[in-house]
Amino acid sequence: MKVYHSIEEFPSDINTIITIGTFDGVHKGHQTIIDKLNATAKKEGLQSVLLTFYPHPRHVLFPDDQKLKLISTIEEKTQALEKTGLQNLITHEFTVDFSRLKSVNFIRDFLVNKLNMKHMVVGYDHHFGKNREGTYENLLALSELYDFKLHKIEPQNVDEVTISSTKIRNAIAEGDIEKANSYLCCDFAINGKVEKGNKIGNSIGFPTANIKVVNNWKILPKDGVYAVKVFVEYQQFYGMLNIGVRPTINDDSHTIEVHIFDFNKDIYNQNIKIEFSERIRGEKKFENLDVLKKQLQIDESKCKKIFNLLS
Repeated sequence: MKVYHSIEEFPSDINTIITIGTFDGVHKGHQTIIDKLNATAKKEGLQSVLLTFYPHPRHVLFPDDQKLKLISTIEEKTQALEKTGLQNLITHEFTVDFSRLKSVNFIRDFLVNKLNMKHMVVGYDHHFGKNREGTYENLLALSELYDFKLHKIEPQNVDEVTISSTKIRNAIAEGDIEKANSYLCCDFAINGKVEKGNKIGNSIGFPTANIKVVNNWKILPKDGVYAVKVFVEYQQFYGMLNIGVRPTINDDSHTIEVHIFDFNKDIYNQNIKIEFSERIRGEKKFENLDVLKKQLQIDESKCKKIFNLLS
């Protein structure tokens, strides 16, 4: 997959089939769109192109309201899209000026004239252009005017529920990781840098790596304990992770710390990836560290059972 950081960067001599959207999370509904994109590209002798925007339009248009958290950072989204067979990804900077483009100008000037669009694939609820004024009916009229073919993908369902990035974000925020993962193409993950902690985990036999996630727009799961897969230098391990304020030690700071099973390497200042598999329990305050240790032993057994690690 080739990656471009603006529409202007894309070569001017390539005929394309295009889909457009934020594609937050790269879920199974997105995969259906990309599958159609790739299949048609192959059949028609075109290059498949996904055009997305960064920052997220809502973060630009409502600068005083940054509450929207995203499933994927731009780096995570790019990595997920690389696995879909997509040929070209364009991440175009979203600005207030860009948002003011009328839908007809966007289609004509950018997609048809600059990106040589011959086919377009859209989701069932696609809107585009200034104030999201562009509808599927508008696109049909423009496709005849500017001579491109239009393909519409119907909603994709899991257990009779239509998949959407909003539903996945809600599931993550509620701690329902299994539901979120059932909608996503890859298990929900975070990436972060390992920082030094207070080493209380060491004192009770459960050393942890404290993870710093630097992207303020990245959604985090509900506080609690999770069974996770941990990737250190592309090698996979298993572990259990706690998100929260660690009430047993009266620490008000919100932390993410992971205990990696059968692991004793020094990984301070390294970037690691954590994939969430299942929520074990909510965060609780324990009477003392001994009681906490006993609970962690129970948590460890539950996590190892999930990953079939118990002998």
